[in-house]
Amino acid sequence: MTRFSVNDRPVEYRMDPETPLLWALRDASNLTGTKYGCGTGECGACTVDIDGEAIRSCLVTIAECEGRFVTTIEALSRDRSHPVQQAWVAEQVPQCGFCQSGMIMAAAALLRTNSNPTDAEIDAAITNICRCGTYPRIRGAIRRAGRVLRGEERIAAAPPPGIRPEDAARAVPAMRKPPGS
Repeated sequence: MTRFSVNDRPVEYRMDPETPLLWALRDASNLTGTKYGCGTGECGACTVDIDGEAIRSCLVTIAECEGRFVTTIEALSRDRSHPVQQAWVAEQVPQCGFCQSGMIMAAAALLRTNSNPTDAEIDAAITNICRCGTYPRIRGAIRRAGRVLRGEERIAAAPPPGIRPEDAARAVPAMRKPPGS
């Protein structure tokens, strides 16, 4: 039996201790925001926060998590109010969306220790792969989230969970179509 905390709740997995954390989260805890991408730690789609550090969950076993604190995208903020999530919407980062949860978790970990990273620091910390190539928007969103964390900027709230897309577009300026499109 392996015991640790996931999203501020104690868990006990009755699985092989060598099971990758990714599969315990997805299969046993139904936390499907953590994505399987490559299984070799290269892409970062499975990034979670373990004790304040961005970790590729496909590379760590549940035995290695014993006594630790794991946070997934589902608990970054229950209402999508985390500055990185807000900036992601405001900067229109997502395209296919596959890499987003891992990318957001890596960005949140970076900004926790450095709220004003340079592009070089962002590139060094965020080694996740975005198949759609939205890297300039990702950097912009990270810089914007940093400004929010430093108290220099506010972002209109992203739509709450369960809102209909047409209502979200009316409620969030960043999601509105430009005139004439």
